[in-house]
Amino acid sequence: MERLEEELTCAICCDIFADPRVLPCSHTFCRPCLQSLLQPPPAGPSLSCPSLSCPSCRARLAVPAAGPEALPVNFALKAVIDKWRQEERAGSRAEEEEEEGTCRAHPRQPLNIYCLQDRRLVCGQCITIGKHRGHAIDDLQSAYRRAREASGQLLDELTEQSRSRVFSCSERLQQHKARCRSALQSDREAVLRCFKEFGDALEQKKAALLSALDELESCISEKYDPLIEEVEKLKLEEKELKEQHSALQKEESPLLFLEKLQGLQLRLQALRQKQLPEPEPVEIQPSMEKVLQDVSRTEMGQLHKIHAPKLHLAGKGQSSGEQTAASALWAALSEPSLLVLILGFLALFWHKEISTGTTPAPLVHLWKFLLRIYEDFCFSLQDKARELCY
Repeated sequence: MERLEEELTCAICCDIFADPRVLPCSHTFCRPCLQSLLQPPPAGPSLSCPSLSCPSCRARLAVPAAGPEALPVNFALKAVIDKWRQEERAGSRAEEEEEEGTCRAHPRQPLNIYCLQDRRLVCGQCITIGKHRGHAIDDLQSAYRRAREASGQLLDELTEQSRSRVFSCSERLQQHKARCRSALQSDREAVLRCFKEFGDALEQKKAALLSALDELESCISEKYDPLIEEVEKLKLEEKELKEQHSALQKEESPLLFLEKLQGLQLRLQALRQKQLPEPEPVEIQPSMEKVLQDVSRTEMGQLHKIHAPKLHLAGKGQSSGEQTAASALWAALSEPSLLVLILGFLALFWHKEISTGTTPAPLVHLWKFLLRIYEDFCFSLQDKARELCY
């Protein structure tokens, strides 16, 4: 009935159609509603009919001069509305009769029997010849009294069930929840502890690598700053010579010009004879890229086993292994204690063997090897002294 009521409702006033009239576009509306939508004809001698816009399709329609009264009536829709209103009135009367205590299916029959199966009041004819025939019946007051007693027993059963079953289940659920939350908290602490250890290990390795880079930066400054300072001095001297040359061009005295020119030439010759430093291309060994690759390939649990490498400057094209081996060999051979030991051995060997004129063949090779080391050491000392003096 609700769906039917929607179909019988006017789209303008949202109420049941009152005197439904059909527009030329086939849409139906109440006559009073169409009257409110009617627009006067525009000014002009040729157009004298009023018009309106259909609320459903928005079509602009001309209305007869007499207005919506001249539009055709939707008799089919009007008949449906009348039938629906009759059924509504009949339903209202039946409800009123049922409220008054009489049966709707059997007029003027009192509702004085309670059907236990359908749980409602019925009349005698419903039990004998109606649709409640064969159903269990009872007096309304008796059924009410037994239901009240059953409700009390039901409450007792609910109380007992809650105490014995529901409450125990709730306690078990609470215990399981507490255990799960405890395990979850333990796992959370383990995760935080594990990643804190990883973070501490990474911070230590980062600090060690940055410290090695800072140390290497100090070495670079010690290596290049004196050379750069010396070259800057040469640049200043060259600038002074250019300024003197410019001033010399303005000298008008021939004698002073010749004297100043000779001094300028001497300084320029001395400047040309000064040897400029020629640093060889160097690179950092081992390369930080390789170190970081080794760190990234290391398992998290093994980070503490990685030692920060000793960074140093090596000649470009020279491998780190060769540089390290050569440095270690030279450091070992340049130790004063080792040199003293070698010289003492040579003195002892000279006193016992060479003075007698008998030199065993194996010692000849050792003698040549030690002599070559000694010569290299002397050359290295000369180079260092020359570098310091320079």
